[in-house]
Order: sequence, then structure tokens, then C-alpha cells
Amino acid sequence: MSDVGQSHAELVEAFRESMRHVASTVYAVTTLDAGKRYGILATAVSSLSFEPPSLLVCVNRSASLHDPLERAERFCVNVLGMGNRDVAEHFMLPRDDRFEVGDWVEEHGVPVLSSAQSSLICRTAHRHTYGTHTIFIGELLAASHREDATPLTYFDRDYIDISQAPLRRNDD
Repeated sequence: MSDVGQSHAELVEAFRESMRHVASTVYAVTTLDAGKRYGILATAVSSLSFEPPSLLVCVNRSASLHDPLERAERFCVNVLGMGNRDVAEHFMLPRDDRFEVGDWVEEHGVPVLSSAQSSLICRTAHRHTYGTHTIFIGELLAASHREDATPLTYFDRDYIDISQAPLRRNDD
């Protein structure tokens, strides 16, 4: 690495390329606003605290979900499994019919994918704006998990099956 500074454009591109090589679980973040379902795919989701149980979701302010999520009091983070790839591919395209693929039910006033690996229903506790995104902090209201699911993982612009990846042991 060099100490020579990069231009802003070079830095952004290097950051984008670096983040493409970080394997991430795929999430469908959903909410209900004025009776209409909204959702996007996200990878910028993280657990935050066990007391209270909470997580954070980062959403670009230009995303179709942003304004409805800004108004909503609740949202769901659906952790997608390998069996939900069709849902992920459908959610990736700009469309109003994102919920036509998958078995969606309403729980606690938000859309929940019944076949998701996990579903985490949250009450919006805080919203923070930073750069191009809003960070939504959600306190958990309900959670469900399927034991038999393998997470849908995104890496270098493609989905990968981490259950097929060889494990390496350090025998030192």
C-alpha cells in the first residue's frame, strides 16, 4: 500500500471493489406503508445488541424502501436462504410486484416471507442519516428461524452456496 492519496473517484471505486469481495448474507427488508408493501434486498444489516435485542439496517436514501421505512414504525428483516433465490432475483429488478414471488404473510403489521431462513420483526427505535444512507435501528418484537436453511450469500456480484465450501482447518 502506498501513502499516496487517491482521488475521490479512485477511492470510491476501490471501496466498491473491496466490498464486492466481502461475502454477505442476503436480506429482504420489508415494511407496510399506507396499506402497500415495500421491500428491497440488502446486505448492510447487522446485529446490534442483545439488551435490548436489536439490529441495524442501512438503506440508501434513493432506494424505493427508504421513504416508506422512514414513515413506518415497524419493519421486517427476512434472512434469505438458498431456497429463496427466486425471491432475491425478483426483488433485484425495479418493479412494483416484488411480493408476487414467495409466500408472504403479514405478521405484526409487516410482510414476512414464510420460507425465509429467519425473520426478524422490529419496531423502529432510531433513525440516523449518514452520507447517502439512513441507518435504521430496530428493537426486536418477534423472531423465527428455520433450522434446515442455508443462508443465501452474495459474493463478487453472484450468489454462492457456503454450505458447499470446503472448510480449512488450522492444525498448527
